[in-house]
Amino acid sequence: MRLGVLDIGSNTGHLLVVDAHGGAAPLPAYSYKEPLRLAEHLVVEGPDEGAVSEAGVEALTAFTAQALAVAEDKGCEDMLAFATSAVRDSANADEVLDHVHASTGVRIAVLSGEDEARLTFLAVRRWFGWSAGRLAVFDIGGGSLEIAGGPDEAPDVAWSLPLGAARLARAHFGDGAPDEEAIRELRRRIRAEIARDAGHLLRAGSPDTAAATSKTFRSLARICGAASSSEGPLVPRALPLEALAEWIPKLVAMDHDELASLPGVSASRAHQVVPGALVAEACMDIFDLDELEICPWALREGVILERLDQLSVLG
Repeated sequence: MRLGVLDIGSNTGHLLVVDAHGGAAPLPAYSYKEPLRLAEHLVVEGPDEGAVSEAGVEALTAFTAQALAVAEDKGCEDMLAFATSAVRDSANADEVLDHVHASTGVRIAVLSGEDEARLTFLAVRRWFGWSAGRLAVFDIGGGSLEIAGGPDEAPDVAWSLPLGAARLARAHFGDGAPDEEAIRELRRRIRAEIARDAGHLLRAGSPDTAAATSKTFRSLARICGAASSSEGPLVPRALPLEALAEWIPKLVAMDHDELASLPGVSASRAHQVVPGALVAEACMDIFDLDELEICPWALREGVILERLDQLSVLG
């Protein structure tokens, strides 16, 4: 069957059209996306603090309407629509989603942070297979960091932290690059937040395979020498801690244009590179990981795979 998967993230709205059936890898057929930047459309002060702004709501509604038209044009039988932390954490989430539904007929579900981590884990497990053994998965999104781990398809532990690259960039880099003391304080805060619940994952011992997914991790891996996306998804890619640690002082010293010129970094996400790198380094340090294998599958694929599993049970 042909499915449309509408992913409303903190940075981007993305419709992925896939040909999918049970027992086979979802085959991407078409992709349509727009840089919605909902995390940057949150009201920062006043009575509506924490709410998605009117401009953000209109941008989301217009994108959803266009995505629906694209899905219909591409012959999708069904569309799975979901939103992550930017909508989940907003003060007016219900009003935003009701407005989109009334205007487009599309009902967007909001994934909890735990579900986001769980579904991403499912995708990574299916990609690497059982030979990965006990698996740990890290996903840096725009608004949150998801961590999950376990030996099976469903993780033993899965949780979400408010450490997304866009969220941290907005909070700490809004007025330009912070000074050395501010970077040190941000680094300390990130590590304390991750370490607070690290025992959930560490209690079971070191993972056999540690993997990362998301645009942030892919960009960092590319900066550190991994193969470009043009070489295809089957080429092994990794993010080594040693290389990342060497790069971070250089990244901190770069201006926006210099960051945007790096391989794997787009101008629209250049301001997120440094906070994303600090979170990635903290994950590897705290969980004592020398490197993270980069997985091309992530949350969207997890949503598709779970849907196919449900259809298989029903059928």
